[in-house]
Amino acid sequence: MPDLELVDVRRNESFTIWSHGYPYRTVRWHFHPEYEIQFITATSGKYFVGDFIGQFEPGNLVLLGPNLPHNWVSDVAPGEQVPERGLIIQFPSEFINNGIHAFAELHELEDLLLDAQAGLVFTAATGAAAESIMRQLLTAQGCKRIQLFLALFDLMIADAGRMPLASPGYVPDALAYMSSRLNHVLRFIAENLDTDLRESVLAELAQQSTSAFSRSFRKHTGMSCIQYINQLRINGACELLMQGDLGITDICFRVGFNNVSNFNRHFLIQKGVSPSAFRKYQEINMASRNLAQAA
Repeated sequence: MPDLELVDVRRNESFTIWSHGYPYRTVRWHFHPEYEIQFITATSGKYFVGDFIGQFEPGNLVLLGPNLPHNWVSDVAPGEQVPERGLIIQFPSEFINNGIHAFAELHELEDLLLDAQAGLVFTAATGAAAESIMRQLLTAQGCKRIQLFLALFDLMIADAGRMPLASPGYVPDALAYMSSRLNHVLRFIAENLDTDLRESVLAELAQQSTSAFSRSFRKHTGMSCIQYINQLRINGACELLMQGDLGITDICFRVGFNNVSNFNRHFLIQKGVSPSAFRKYQEINMASRNLAQAA
């Protein structure tokens, strides 16, 4: 049964782009409701999409539809660490569907997105061109992000050599995936971050002892339960800090921490700066962008 990955698309963004190395916590058999574009920059190995199994190498570019289980497993020596294995873009279907409805020119995306339900792998030439765009997207802001995002789709649409991955009869069953005990717990955590999430209570939801749940949770997410919860809470705090409306104390309690000093400590550990410094830097960042747009 694939694990649910909770994709973090910030409220002031339409999609998320990031990179990761290998091994990494998301490198497991998993699914999510968002579309995904994955580009491999280093290592080779086997990849799994639905009922498809194939060999990948650097330059492998794949577009995945919602809830399609997938995983890339690199052939590396035991203990070897790869600083960057791939670049990933994830976006909700609402974003792309709203764009198609708003702009008649985007209707040509519909066939591509329909084919992506089975997963699509693109030619090496398209992968090579896509890497430059995706690297620019890592730091792009404002309208430039949308421009590059559409340029990436323009490449994929033009690739007559793209190939489907999962077989025509393969249909992802998100309801069945979500019925698994651990995925039920992950969904419960995401919906109740502002409450007191005790591991013993979560273990009961998973119908496991606390010790068995702890081992299972770490195996499937790559981190302890409290680390996972705190990461989601700090990510939520970052979104609220960027909006600029709430005070830091209010944000602390809004995301589920029970005291400000604990909130500040975890924020500093994860982000390398205090919440107040994070907000200040974001204000500087926004002011710089506004100046650039006015120039």
